[in-house]
Amino acid sequence: MVKIETFVTTNKRSDPFFDDPFFREFFGQFDYTPKQKVQKGMGSGFIISPDGYILTNEHVVQGVQEIQVNIAGRKSSVPAKIVGSDHELDLAVLKIDAGKDLPVLKLGSSSAVAVGNWVVAIGNPYGLDHTVTVGVISAKGRPVTIQDRSFRNLLQTDASINPGNSGGPLLNLKGEVIGINTAVAQAQGIGFAIPSDTVESVLDDLIKQGKVKRGWLGVEIQDVTPTIAETSGLSEPEGVVLRNVLSGGPAEKAGLQQGDIITAINGKKVATTGDLLDIVREAGPGKKVQVTVWRNKKAEKFTVTLTERPE
Repeated sequence: MVKIETFVTTNKRSDPFFDDPFFREFFGQFDYTPKQKVQKGMGSGFIISPDGYILTNEHVVQGVQEIQVNIAGRKSSVPAKIVGSDHELDLAVLKIDAGKDLPVLKLGSSSAVAVGNWVVAIGNPYGLDHTVTVGVISAKGRPVTIQDRSFRNLLQTDASINPGNSGGPLLNLKGEVIGINTAVAQAQGIGFAIPSDTVESVLDDLIKQGKVKRGWLGVEIQDVTPTIAETSGLSEPEGVVLRNVLSGGPAEKAGLQQGDIITAINGKKVATTGDLLDIVREAGPGKKVQVTVWRNKKAEKFTVTLTERPE
């Protein structure tokens, strides 16, 4: 586990009144040269390869000008650069040159973790280095919206997670990373972590491409409501309605139409918009997928070649 310090230098006038020409006319020409101010941030991370790749949260390093990594047992910090990041998943990969092989933490399987299993969170809450807290997995698959990020599959834990813990590992009792601590709820005993399985699915993209490449269908969607199900002849209010099919997009090219209801992709059931987004994202650009559509009260199948989602 490592401590991450970030720095942003801004120019700030000592007094905003110095920008007012009338103020300067009456009170004289003071020295109102902008002063430099350094804003410091802090977070956590952990080493995933001996040559110095580090995982952390994207919000820890977002928009910073300098990153310094503090490694246990070393007197001085090491500069780091951002190799790849993803805003939606709140993940970032950093790279440092430590001059020798580094000890690593192994990614475990978050899908193998059960509610009630013991976990250990490690981080730097409020700047207190290498703080360890213990708890259990309280829930899995939590959908949580934090500012402009909408997570659909977080681990919930009652292990204490505080500001500064962001980006640190959540470990099982084997010492394997099963989550990356990312969020703190206002209520006590509620914290969230990104599952390690999610991390593993995008890690190669982050390191090799600098971003996560997501598949794109080219549609605007909404969940099927009971009213839509009844009027469409569906037995259950499940599936995703195409509110709009974007011109020139993969769906239009394959023959999908506004009003179609997607019920499955590659044989996987699509019950909600979250299901569709997950399947398409994981499939990735360039992949052909078989889309099952409910149209005119019967099922039809279309082959769609996904493209990369526009930025």
